[in-house]
Order: sequence, then C-alpha cells, then structure tokens
Amino acid sequence: MKGMNVVKDYDIENIKSMGEFVDQLKCAGFQATHTGIGREIIKKMMDKDVTVFISFTANMVASGLRGIFAEMCKKRFVDVIITTGGAVEHDFIRGFDPYYIGSFDMDDRELHKRGINRLGNIVVPNERYILLEEKIQKLLTKLYEKKRAWSPSEFILELGKISKESSFIYWAARNNIPIFCPGITDSAIGLQFYFFKQDHADFCIDVTGDMKTLADIVFNANKTGGIILGGGIAKHHTIGVNIVRGGLDYAVYVTTAQVWDGSLSGAKAKEAVSWGKINEEARYVTIYGDATIVFPLLIYGLI
Repeated sequence: MKGMNVVKDYDIENIKSMGEFVDQLKCAGFQATHTGIGREIIKKMMDKDVTVFISFTANMVASGLRGIFAEMCKKRFVDVIITTGGAVEHDFIRGFDPYYIGSFDMDDRELHKRGINRLGNIVVPNERYILLEEKIQKLLTKLYEKKRAWSPSEFILELGKISKESSFIYWAARNNIPIFCPGITDSAIGLQFYFFKQDHADFCIDVTGDMKTLADIVFNANKTGGIILGGGIAKHHTIGVNIVRGGLDYAVYVTTAQVWDGSLSGAKAKEAVSWGKINEEARYVTIYGDATIVFPLLIYGLI
C-alpha cells in the first residue's frame, strides 16, 4: 500500500553483525518496528541544535545498563540527566563493590536473615550500604564546612568527584553534565541526609534549588529531545519541565507499564501532547519492552 513499508522477514542466515540485525528491526513489525523508529528518532537527537535529556529509574542502574549510561556521559552523548536518588546510590556503590545475579524466585525471608537485599534477580549485600554510609558522611562533613544548603545537582556533582571511573556520575561531573534528582530523599542517600541532620540541624538539601537551573536549560535550548526509560518521578520531571518551551521536539519512551490505570508511568508519549509536555509536531514513539534488552539495541553503534 502507498506510503507503507513492507513487512520483511529477519534474514538470520545472512546477519553478520549486531548492526545488521538492528537495521532489520524497523520492518519486522510489533515492538521491533517501534524500536527501529525509536533508533531513528535518537539519531535525530544527535544534531548539534538538540539538547538531549535522558531519564531512568534506580533499578536500571543496578543492572548492566549502568555501563551504557556512563559511556553516554563519557562521550557527551547527553546534555542533561534526570533520575532518582536510588540510581545515584547504586551507581556510586557499584564503583567500589559489585552486585550479584540471583533469581526472582529466591527465598526472601532467608535473604533477609543473611543481610541480603533483592532487586528483581539482582542481590545487594547490606555491606554495600555500610560503605555508602561511611563515604557519604565524610563527604557531607566536608560540604557542611563550605555552606549549609546544597541543591541535589550540586551534591551529586561533589559525589561524582569522589566516584570511580565506571560511574556515570563521575563522567557527568567531569564533563559538566548536570544530574537533576527531584526525589533524592527517597533513597539510602536521603537516609544519610537525615542521619547527618541529627547533629547539623541547619544542613539542608534544597530540592527547589535546581528548578531555575533546569528551567534555564530548557528555555535556552533550540530543540529538546528526551530518552525516557521507565516511569515515575524521573519521567515526569523530564517531560514536565519542557512545558515551558512548548514540549519536547523528540521523545522515545521505553516502558513495561500499561495505560489502563491512568498512571504517569503507563502513559504513552502521545498523551503528553495533550499537556504540552511533548510538542504537537514532535517525533515520538512508545516502545513496550524491558529496557535492559531494548535500550542497547536503540543506541547500538550511535555512541
């Protein structure tokens, strides 16, 4: 039919590289086609006049995707990161000590007795959080000597400076890529802020302190693009701030959430158009799938 691509079979026999496989996605149908479209949109975001946002949730940083986020910051592929406090803590901890592959079906009561936390099929020993406490408390003591109030992005910048090179917050700090974290207190890092305030009552993490900085980035952008992995506060903060300029010009969603309950996490990209969070003339796509599988395919060879 006119204007439509023909469905093409995967040519498994003659695929010689991952690049050739990824190139076949667009004409395969279903979510493979959406993935192929998403890859084309991300290529458009690589234009110099596009300010690229990426948002993701904490669980993704506990997985192997962490290395891709770090590489994106190292190569300056993104301009702005919006994420959660849990993402920052997982990134920082894993620079010093590993997480392990377990199973979705492990005995959680037994894990709790052994001091092991389960995140899907990834397990995290309690000792990792002892390490986090030691390093965060030392850093907070130094920061407190400089000033009493810090925005989340300022704190994460300082944390990035003492992180390992495998960390995305390390490369973001080195390459001046701001990391915004509107819900930073909802994390083990937030708990450390609480502990520190017991003896330093005037210490403050000002979550409003980043709002003007973030808004200025959006206002001054010629075009904006959003790579939005998962949902929650990171997703909404990314699309929400773009209201001030008429919405994102490009958007790629990767999600496993559904639309039926009206949640923000399950909302398709097209719903954001009604709010002005994505521009009416924007190029966008919603891809249903696990980001640990889909995202590497989306950016294969682009970074």
